[in-house]
Amino acid sequence: MPGLKGRGIMSEAFLGVGSSLNGRKWVGPPSGAARLAEAMAQSQALPLPLCQTLVRRGVAEAEVAAFMAPTLRDLLPDPRSLRDMETAAARFCAAVTKREQIAIFADYDVDGGSSAALLLTWLRQMGQDATLYVPDRIDEGYGPNDAAMKDLAAAHDLIICVDCGTLSHGPIEAAKGADVIVLDHHLGGETLPPALAVVNPNRQDESGDLGHLCAAAVVFLMLVEANRQRKDAGQQSPDLMAMLDLVALATVADVAPLTGVNRAFVRQGLTVMARRQRPGLVALADVAKMDTAPQAYHLGFLMGPRINAGGRIGKADLGARLLAANDPHEAASLAERLDQLNTERREVEAMVRDQALAQAETRGLDGPLVWAAGEGWHPGVVGIVAARLKEATNRPAIVIGLDGDEGKGSGRSVTGVDLGAAIQRVAGEGLLIKGGGHKMAAGLTVAREQLEPAMERLGELLAKQGADALGPRDLTLDAVLMPGAATVDLITQIEAAGPYGAAAAAPRFAFPSVAIHAARPVGTGHLKVTFGDGLGARLDGIAFGAMDGPMGPALINHAGKRFHLAGRLDLNHWQGRTSAQLRLEDAALADG
Repeated sequence: MPGLKGRGIMSEAFLGVGSSLNGRKWVGPPSGAARLAEAMAQSQALPLPLCQTLVRRGVAEAEVAAFMAPTLRDLLPDPRSLRDMETAAARFCAAVTKREQIAIFADYDVDGGSSAALLLTWLRQMGQDATLYVPDRIDEGYGPNDAAMKDLAAAHDLIICVDCGTLSHGPIEAAKGADVIVLDHHLGGETLPPALAVVNPNRQDESGDLGHLCAAAVVFLMLVEANRQRKDAGQQSPDLMAMLDLVALATVADVAPLTGVNRAFVRQGLTVMARRQRPGLVALADVAKMDTAPQAYHLGFLMGPRINAGGRIGKADLGARLLAANDPHEAASLAERLDQLNTERREVEAMVRDQALAQAETRGLDGPLVWAAGEGWHPGVVGIVAARLKEATNRPAIVIGLDGDEGKGSGRSVTGVDLGAAIQRVAGEGLLIKGGGHKMAAGLTVAREQLEPAMERLGELLAKQGADALGPRDLTLDAVLMPGAATVDLITQIEAAGPYGAAAAAPRFAFPSVAIHAARPVGTGHLKVTFGDGLGARLDGIAFGAMDGPMGPALINHAGKRFHLAGRLDLNHWQGRTSAQLRLEDAALADG
């Protein structure tokens, strides 16, 4: 970013908040950001808060127009830049032309289900069906296995592994008589499996420039190449733009960074989703009680968990079947079942979370790795619980469910710490039975007797990446805003600079020295607050979970004192009325 590079973050606490009610230091924008934002606001005739957001995301003045309206035409990479892509697409097209038997072996999460649904949808529009195979998380584990691949190969000419397969040397070798294509994004090993094609931006012989793509995006690029090859042969192909809703869903749910082409995927995919033309997503939105146009938040927190619920504690293929469903009645039935499973998943997760946190606290939360392992912990929720530990400690976290002589676990990492590479190295050293993944998320299988040494070694590797130096997360703020400036129009313009998510955090504003006009608990542990600047302007806010910590009680018992408030702006839709609202995240007592 011009003028900011190398200057870093100002060391002094923003608004003098060194320790907020939640124990966090407030950190303001980098030095020089205000000057750049003011210059952008003048030259582009845009609101200053929007320009502050753009500057924080590294957008230069000359890039504003293109950033605010990203297009796949400008951002989509050439599929042929990925190794094996032309071979994979050619074999896929040949199978379609010859009406061969095709099987799709998919992972059981949202990315795997979306990847499978992309292929199933494309094939269906070509008048062809395919066999969907999703392994059971508990009985078969992640990725291809020998028995399943052998059986599929006996009845199919082509097997396409999506969101898995890069490390599956033995199972792919077992698929005698069928060609195998791998479309994946997980970290590759030193050697590739004996597949006809392995298309993966995270192969070790790739540049890594496209390493941020989820598996569904890789599948989409393969379909782009397939359509190109068919066009060159004078053949018709399905409309890929109508399938971007699946790519958007997978990108957000797999926590891929919302930058570059990923941002364009999600923006245009949300537009497609808003047309409500895919029965599975319509049914899912309805069962999740979504009453507004879809946003990235809905994909990550309402749709994603429900799709994942089948693979976590139910039948593994429910999510993929829902996403590929053509019939609205079938879709409604599948969505209802997934919603029920998601409720059950939350109950199981709560039990494991409490036990894992207690164990991790006993072990200590200040090391480079936070981990917990428990007897019979459900493999379907250990990843979610690991994410909770990571969020609570700002440390890489691993949670393992023990069963017999082995434990199966899942880990989540923090920005700047590559957990997948560390786990893969420990597996290569023989301390893990197997393990791998990507930077922010990974899985592993460990022998019970090797649990302690494996976690110790993993901690050593993560410490070398700086994980042991991480402290409580500072609260990063983009700018100061007054209540009267937080309008529906401003929030709409800020949302147009999104979507927001991984590697593209929504802007966070500080409201300095405001008076609390009303504060009361609502729901289960939440806080509703109304505040103002003393000059007539007021703004409502909601703080989720605030009553479980110090912030909620402090604001309810404000006794007329003024506070600095901080959070993200959003639109509140209620009874046909739209209003501005602060999603309150933190507060601090204002001096004086």
